[in-house]
Amino acid sequence: MYDRSFFRSQLGQAALASIVAMSAFVMLSSQIAVTAPTPALATVEQVEIA
Repeated sequence: MYDRSFFRSQLGQAALASIVAMSAFVMLSSQIAVTAPTPALATVEQVEIA
């Protein structure tokens, strides 16, 4: 099924583009460090209005 004639077809070209896009997404998303965001508002004094 996946021979040269398949990848020359329009469907095969779309499949290749999809594979390349998914690979790029995985490589780029692995560069992002998953850390908890630092609370920037914790340093600001907060006042409650009753």
